[in-house]
Amino acid sequence: MSSNPQESWVALREDKRLAEVMFDRPDQNRVLGDIFLGRVDAVLPGIQAAFVDIGTGKAGFLHVSDLNLGDDGDDEDEANGSSGNSDAQDGNAGSDASATRKGGGRGRGGGRGGGRGRGRRSSQLPPIQDHIKKGQTILVQVTKEAISTKGPRLTADISLPGRFLVYMPFASRVGVSRKIEGRNQRAKLRKMAQKILPKNSGGLIVRTVGEEVTAEKLEREFKRLHERWQKIKGDAEALKAPAPVHREATLISGVIRDLFSDKFEALRVDSKQAYDEIVDYVKSVDPDLLDRVHLHRGESPLFDEFGVEEEIQKAFRRNVPLKSGGSLVIEPTEALVSIDVNTGRFTGKGKKDPEQTILKNNLEAAREIAKQLRLRDVGGIIVVDFIDMEAQESRDKVLRELRSHLGRDRARTKAFEVSNLGLVEMTRQRVRPSVFNSLTSICQSCGGIGRVYTPASVVRQIERTIKRAAASRDEKSLVVRVHPEVALRVIEEEPGFLKRLGNRTQLQLHLRDDPLMRLDEFRLLSGPAETDVTEKYAA
Repeated sequence: MSSNPQESWVALREDKRLAEVMFDRPDQNRVLGDIFLGRVDAVLPGIQAAFVDIGTGKAGFLHVSDLNLGDDGDDEDEANGSSGNSDAQDGNAGSDASATRKGGGRGRGGGRGGGRGRGRRSSQLPPIQDHIKKGQTILVQVTKEAISTKGPRLTADISLPGRFLVYMPFASRVGVSRKIEGRNQRAKLRKMAQKILPKNSGGLIVRTVGEEVTAEKLEREFKRLHERWQKIKGDAEALKAPAPVHREATLISGVIRDLFSDKFEALRVDSKQAYDEIVDYVKSVDPDLLDRVHLHRGESPLFDEFGVEEEIQKAFRRNVPLKSGGSLVIEPTEALVSIDVNTGRFTGKGKKDPEQTILKNNLEAAREIAKQLRLRDVGGIIVVDFIDMEAQESRDKVLRELRSHLGRDRARTKAFEVSNLGLVEMTRQRVRPSVFNSLTSICQSCGGIGRVYTPASVVRQIERTIKRAAASRDEKSLVVRVHPEVALRVIEEEPGFLKRLGNRTQLQLHLRDDPLMRLDEFRLLSGPAETDVTEKYAA
């Protein structure tokens, strides 16, 4: 974990390789999991939905399936579903309880994948106009960030996540995350949760991390979550819509709450403030994990030491090489993401059996595709063009391999059958803009065909590069040459940037704008001779 006042990053590594990356900045205005007192702007019976003003600019989308209409008696498997991506990556209040809601389908106007795994169809629900009216105030929670031109997706069926439990004030069921295996253990946890839940006080889901939790810890957490809900209701009564009522946890706090467990070998953080907060929290919920929390004190940046920065850069590339010599070509578009599988120079050992050669290439591609979707946080519709396979048995093997590796993804995914053309259609849960879209903007110079880093992203790249230069101990003074828009960002948004960084690195730093440079380009010039040393320290 890397944190400073300007941004926070979380990188998850598995098998010595970057598996997921998450980031947050104050200017991103992240609202996933936040609770608002909204005002209904319009009710649309034709699509059984309403638009609700929550004060964030774009009106939120509220479908009839997301109203508080009482528990619909979902079956156990539905009730125990886990939202994965929204839960782990954002601390979203949807969390493991996400599939206990009503309704179904693929977003219903809020974008594909916008729903929460619901069971009943819209036709089985009462008309939305019978429950809410224009101008009415309503307490809602954000389940999906605003993406592109679409406003946020909302629910009135509030859920509050803790470390071991998710409390749902308007539900009446007790469930257990389906990721907890073993019938006896599930029954034990459900019985414990039922015992601590007073009658007519809502519903609970025992989260995956609560597999070994004690009854005492469950009861303490339920009391905290119930008190939080009482405060939310009281605060809402004193506010005038639209207004925020309750903010979700910050990125790092949410990840520690939702993810950190004994399955992690170590947790490393480079911020003393974040480290102290993590230690205090872990002491209160799981002291046995304290020896796995480490404060990074090395001279080189934490992400550089583990190669994270370089892997993040690779995650933006269009072409992904495969070990066999083949490659993937990943192309995001407005409607979907296409992935093309190429054999490249891979021809296999036996030219007499091209089907086996193609199968091996496609199997490797399936494994890498699952990793890339998770790393890039690709959401929505995905179409994969595998190399054509004649045998149905080969197609089945590739699909099983793909689904097997998608099982490590906390985001809900679904891969359909391989078509005769070798295409696989997939959907992956999308609750926020991808890291790529958040870090970049449309390039005006090329008519919108490509993208460039935003000025805020360039400033952070400069900061990391200067830290590398300081760690080398070869530099005393540096001139940073940037595009005027980047210089303006520093002057207006971070006026103390160079002074703060200079004090920390013991380098003399100067900023110089150059209108001939690209928006996302910067150069480091060293010493009185102003020798260009950018390539020496840039990632």
